[in-house]
Amino acid sequence: MHRPRYDDWTFPKGKLKNGEHVLQAVVREVREETGFTPRLGRRLRPAHYLKDGRPKRVDYWVAAAEEGGRFVPNDEVDRLEWLTVQAAASRLSYRRDVELLHDALAGPLRTTPYILLRHASAGEKRDWLGDDVLRPLDPRGRTEAGRLPGLLSGFGQLRVVSSCTARCAETVLPYALRARVSVMTDLAFTVGLATPGGAVDRMADLIADGAPTLVCTHGELLTGLIVELCHRLDGKPPDEPALRKGAFWILHVADGTLASLERHSV
Repeated sequence: MHRPRYDDWTFPKGKLKNGEHVLQAVVREVREETGFTPRLGRRLRPAHYLKDGRPKRVDYWVAAAEEGGRFVPNDEVDRLEWLTVQAAASRLSYRRDVELLHDALAGPLRTTPYILLRHASAGEKRDWLGDDVLRPLDPRGRTEAGRLPGLLSGFGQLRVVSSCTARCAETVLPYALRARVSVMTDLAFTVGLATPGGAVDRMADLIADGAPTLVCTHGELLTGLIVELCHRLDGKPPDEPALRKGAFWILHVADGTLASLERHSV
């Protein structure tokens, strides 16, 4: 895109609003500057540089433009062009953007997201007098669950699979309602009933059929699950695989191989 203020050619980017999550910001900024809604793929290495003498970091993703967008020139961006790789490398004004272009081309351009989510805050097990399967989200957890639809909107419509516990089903319910999809409960991801190997095998089946998927399960299962999945997908497991409540891993998979891995909190 061309910015008349700077008379330069660069990629869409912007700034976080106060309290805004980076996954919301990337979708908003691309839509505002280009008129197109991005479907997020794998995350790229962040760009670091000085702006007016101050260090700046910009996070980027590979993305596809969803249908139905239309660019309208404005004071911030007056030209938008879709170019071949060679033409884009020649047009870009900054070396860091050319490096970013090559970074994008170094891996698959089309990937499928698989999101492993630890359920939101549900109080303490010791404080719940009933069957632990029925332990619900607490007020904080309901707030966290309510944020999920906005954070995951950039990944398109996801199939939703949940542990059979109330706290997991409640965590994904706001997303499922917003996306207009059903919640499928699965014993393979249910604490107390699942085995580590069974959870990995079930997740491998979900990945094999190629549908973008959100899975909500428990911390007791997630740590081993993410490590073993990375091994099976020929990827490097994270140094710290554990998730806090309400956090999630996003595995971007292409042709049965892990293309990238990113972690976010609600």
